[in-house]
Amino acid sequence: MAAPQTDQETRARVSARIGGISESATLAVDAKAKALKAAGRPVIGFGAGEPDFPTPQPIVDAAIAACSDPKNHRYSPAAGLPELRDAIAAKTLRDSAYTVQASQVLVTNGGKQAVYQAFQTLLDPGDEVLLPAPYWTTYPEAITLPGGVPVVVPADESTGYLVSVEQLEAARTPRTKVLLFNSPSNPTGAIYPPEQVEAIGRWALEHGIWVVTDEIYEHLVYGDARHVSMPAVVPELADTCVVLNGVAKTYAMTGWRVGWMIGPQDVIKAAANLQSHLSSNVANVSQRAALEAVSGSLDAVAEMRSAFDRRRRKIVELLSAIPGVSCPEPQGAFYAYPSVKGLLGKEIRGVRPETSVELASLVLEQAEVAVVPGEAFGTPGYFRLSYALGDEDLVTGVTRMAELLGEAK
Repeated sequence: MAAPQTDQETRARVSARIGGISESATLAVDAKAKALKAAGRPVIGFGAGEPDFPTPQPIVDAAIAACSDPKNHRYSPAAGLPELRDAIAAKTLRDSAYTVQASQVLVTNGGKQAVYQAFQTLLDPGDEVLLPAPYWTTYPEAITLPGGVPVVVPADESTGYLVSVEQLEAARTPRTKVLLFNSPSNPTGAIYPPEQVEAIGRWALEHGIWVVTDEIYEHLVYGDARHVSMPAVVPELADTCVVLNGVAKTYAMTGWRVGWMIGPQDVIKAAANLQSHLSSNVANVSQRAALEAVSGSLDAVAEMRSAFDRRRRKIVELLSAIPGVSCPEPQGAFYAYPSVKGLLGKEIRGVRPETSVELASLVLEQAEVAVVPGEAFGTPGYFRLSYALGDEDLVTGVTRMAELLGEAK
């Protein structure tokens, strides 16, 4: 007879809360592509949302200088260097026409920490968050960790991946506390026009719903599209709005890990208290680099945007030429989000993929091209491709994929 289990043996080794977290799908695809490449396979990765440009030299120079200054070798305020908080407030006025005080700014370890802390600060168990889909893969995880409930509001290519006030109203319940808003969007590159941003903001204000608006791609906007910050066009919303942003995408600084939250002072103070126990201050050298970034010229950003715009048009052209693929033209960020529904269930090299996960796996194995399937973003039947990679790799990668998918029958 087996010995009875002890209390210690019957307890789960990992908590249910943390055990329920899914791995980041985008990072997982990127890691797999890099592993295959390291093994000698010529994989081209469209997975990670990371600019392929180096951080602009003046920013790097500011960090080099900061390394030699002993004041940066010590702890600094958990909420961020005072001069950086001042500079972020000034940058917000410059870029968004939104006036905030430095005390309303919390500097975080990248945009992801800002997302996490926003929901930890705002949500109690059972609070609902309206989550337009397609959504960034981290959003639902950040919502559920404090006990929040994501309420998905789906959109598709027929509306340019934009949700309407009517859809949001249909999803609203007495438990609705927050709307998560992301424009320009990851994964679709969609941008809400100013009049729709205002309409959604006024709807949220009318119903006492908080808005958490992620503006990390604010400067990556193309053609006639225009980004506007919701609290700038609906000033009355400022007391129930949290703005998330950072230097990662605009300044090619993904590895520097500097983001921020902007919001009402009581919310920012509470989130700063959390951060004081969670991680303390962001690395001072990174903060000094971010100070140079947000205070300096946007010339390097304009150069990157021009390259992204060229790649954007090319990837849409190439994807749209593949039978069974439909690719709306993204207006911002650096992602294309084509529908591949027309290929599902068709035979390709002896296989009939029924889902975009299965199709993405086939593309990786047979074409040696890594893409992220739409299941990661709440909308099966799509691929996300980042065009933040070199022009030659972009053309080669999509051409390889097109050759494979062109065999569908």
